[in-house]
Amino acid sequence: MKRFRAALAAAAVLALTACGGGSPSGGESAPAAGGSPGLTHVKVGVIPIVDVAPIYLGVKEGIFREEGLDVELTQAQGGAAIVPAITNGQMDFGFSNVTSLIIARSKGLPLKMVASGSSSTGDPDADFAAVMVKPDSGIKDIKDLVGRKIAVNTLNNISDSTIREAVAEAGGNSKDLDFVEMPFPDMRAALDKGRVEAIAAVEPFVTLAKGDGAVPVFSNYAHPVDDLTVAVYFTSDQYIQQHPDVVKSFTEGMKKAQAFAEQNPDKVRAILPEYTQLDPGVIKQLTLPKYKQEVNAASIEKIADISLKDGLIDTKPDLKGLLPE
Repeated sequence: MKRFRAALAAAAVLALTACGGGSPSGGESAPAAGGSPGLTHVKVGVIPIVDVAPIYLGVKEGIFREEGLDVELTQAQGGAAIVPAITNGQMDFGFSNVTSLIIARSKGLPLKMVASGSSSTGDPDADFAAVMVKPDSGIKDIKDLVGRKIAVNTLNNISDSTIREAVAEAGGNSKDLDFVEMPFPDMRAALDKGRVEAIAAVEPFVTLAKGDGAVPVFSNYAHPVDDLTVAVYFTSDQYIQQHPDVVKSFTEGMKKAQAFAEQNPDKVRAILPEYTQLDPGVIKQLTLPKYKQEVNAASIEKIADISLKDGLIDTKPDLKGLLPE
């Protein structure tokens, strides 16, 4: 019990995928008939970013209704509230980057991935995440990042660990990197004023930084991990045990929503103004992530290895317990 309480406390400070607004709604969230007769009501914690467009499309297009679900989407501030909301039953499913879930599981939190979220395009030169610099910075390739001050949205998480690994693979000293934690929206100004020399950005901030004149060095989601599953939807082991049919329906609904989004990028862009405040002109230029139907287990294994090497975790968690069935 002490181990679980300690793990739960640790979860409150885990930073998941970053930007966001709104706050989780309280109250009990066990499956029950919601506002739609005959459907099972579920609450899902999300962050208002491009990555979650498929689930919004799944609701709008009636995909989840076909699976018997009435899905309520709750925006969480930065994502840090999603893990405890899942473990205490305020939400049924949540969205997170994979490093945060690896860290959480290694701390004893009984969490499990159930569906794929966003994935890298696999192209280091055209991905929805990129390390950006000023054109006159002198930083031309990955190895040039050594000794530079780099902004990341969360320390000891997916951005800085993948950058370290890429620098090491390029032959640089990965320990000689100076990471600074700051929210994505603050990075452009910090780069412009010289407070940092590089920023690890994601869309829409990659496109916005390019508008400022910044240039990409590489995508740390496309390299050094091949075919990286960046973020997923997850729930608790307890919820899976208590509501296996609901989990199955949600997983099938997400697969269909992911496929729909991948096949309809125009509809992805069209739905973004419904849950974000992105400018239409920026939306047209965004590089969208890949919306794959399956989690790439090999990429999760690689991220776990990187996390262990960098000291983000003390021991590798049971990945079989963490990965989808």
